[in-house]
Amino acid sequence: MAVEIPRSLLVQLRTALEDTPVGGYIPESSWALVWSGLAALAVWYIASREDRPIRYTISPANFPKEENILENPSIKVSGTSAIQCYAPATGQFLGFVNPSTPEGIDRAIDQAHAAQTEWAKTTFRQRRAVLRSLLQYVLDNQEEICRVACLDSGKTMVDAQLGEILVTAEKLQWTIKHGEKALRPESRPTNLLMAYKRNTVYYEPLGVVAALVSWNYPFHNLIGPVISALFAGNGIVVKVSEQTAWSSQWFTSVIRGALVAHGHNPALVQTVVCWPQTANHITSHPKISHITFIGSQPVCKKVAESASKALIPVLAELGGKDASIVLASTPKSDLPRIVNTLMRGTFQASGQNCIGIERIVAAPEHYDTLVSMLTPRVRALRLGPTSDVGAMISDNAFARLENLVADAVKAGARLLAGGKRYTHPEYPSGHYFVPTLLVDVTPEMAIAQEECFGPIMVVMRAASSSAEDILAVANAPDFGLGSSVFGSEWDSTLHEVVRGLKAGMVAVNDFGATYAVQLPFGGVAGSGYGRFAGEEGLRGLCNLKAVCEDRFGWLGVRTAIPRPMQYPVPDQERSWRFARGVVEVGYGMGLGRKVGGVVGILRNS
Repeated sequence: MAVEIPRSLLVQLRTALEDTPVGGYIPESSWALVWSGLAALAVWYIASREDRPIRYTISPANFPKEENILENPSIKVSGTSAIQCYAPATGQFLGFVNPSTPEGIDRAIDQAHAAQTEWAKTTFRQRRAVLRSLLQYVLDNQEEICRVACLDSGKTMVDAQLGEILVTAEKLQWTIKHGEKALRPESRPTNLLMAYKRNTVYYEPLGVVAALVSWNYPFHNLIGPVISALFAGNGIVVKVSEQTAWSSQWFTSVIRGALVAHGHNPALVQTVVCWPQTANHITSHPKISHITFIGSQPVCKKVAESASKALIPVLAELGGKDASIVLASTPKSDLPRIVNTLMRGTFQASGQNCIGIERIVAAPEHYDTLVSMLTPRVRALRLGPTSDVGAMISDNAFARLENLVADAVKAGARLLAGGKRYTHPEYPSGHYFVPTLLVDVTPEMAIAQEECFGPIMVVMRAASSSAEDILAVANAPDFGLGSSVFGSEWDSTLHEVVRGLKAGMVAVNDFGATYAVQLPFGGVAGSGYGRFAGEEGLRGLCNLKAVCEDRFGWLGVRTAIPRPMQYPVPDQERSWRFARGVVEVGYGMGLGRKVGGVVGILRNS
């Protein structure tokens, strides 16, 4: 931005300075330097003002005015295609949301495309400004965001503060600070034969991308893909879950408010909600350039099949069976801290956490101690919207979870707490499952293989403290999302286990730390493919355009086809020897072969 300072103002400033004690010591020859410094300060000041967030307002969330508790709450109601929204913790009716039709989805995608055409022309600084104002709004309105998320998903306020606010603030801050570095044009090396070329990779917007997100973190799962898409220069259509359709409407207005505050088209961000039979209209839409899918394996297979019709690339995050490993080298004095971490990692969001701790794998040296420490802690957990553990999103998984626990007990596991659904005396229409502690679980049991996605703590004993036996248990399921390992940093077994884990993310002496610092998020095997978050996540939403151009074109140094290689080829044998000489010059190992290549070129020219 050019800043013009009127000459009259400079004269006034000089007069004012000369009248001060400092002005008398400034030589005539130094005044030009003084003016340059003042001009630079003026530019910096104006620029810093432009980078300040804009505090904007939107309509408050539409909390229900009357308490209408549904007896048998469900999102499906006979006689209507509308989605019934209710609070999983209490059964309170929140309203109806009409699902999107194929025609409505088409309109949303077209509107996003029209807005993206202009958005793609914005600078990184302009995009940062929008995200900075969005971050300011999130920080200023943490309580309202948490209350909306809690009401629609059943989690507690503490769980929402950690899983909705903290991670969103981190993603916004990371993108503001480091996003441009990830997407700035990148110079790439050349080689001897192409030494006259300059090579660059550009990260360009794809257009309009889509995200199909799960219900367990209704605010963060919606806003996370939006942050990355916007900074990469894309428009986005987010298909939110039917389970959290009520909150998604307001969360969308939060995001759009930041765009409006900076004079951009809010249609750049679209959210739709629809029944499963309509979703394939999004996943096979020819105007969608990329799909981020967060959900289950069976649904992902349908999404990938649908996307293949339009050759749309898919990033898949499919949950996991994450192991938290306690090695023999773990100091006994550290066990209380680790137990606190295991409790938080297992029961946060009532266990409905894609990187939640699904299995605790303990070395024999600590197994009994851990079980004795965990048992009273799990038994003491209280259920309720203002208690320790909140509700599950629905009662659909209750029978499956009860059967997994019962089958494990029949196979020899010990049930020390919970294991069944719970009718809350104050909230009989809420969806609660008793926090469960299941020990002596073995790898062949179904509960050690399947993702529970509920408040179930599974504890497994490794055959020995060796890395081989630890990994045999940890790597048994067909999942590979995240994991955590506790032990001494000086223990070679710890490093061997970290390297040997079949997982996309590993936290050492911690839980879930990789996402808290925006490292690439994703897994292997049954946990999916591709990565979001970090540099890899941003670049995955771009067209990586490779550009090779002449470094000295202005001097006439350009690629020319040598005479022996020109069509029609005069002599195949001599041309082949000439080409072989070129290869030897470029790639021959040692000076002798390169010199021989030069000779071959000269003899066959």
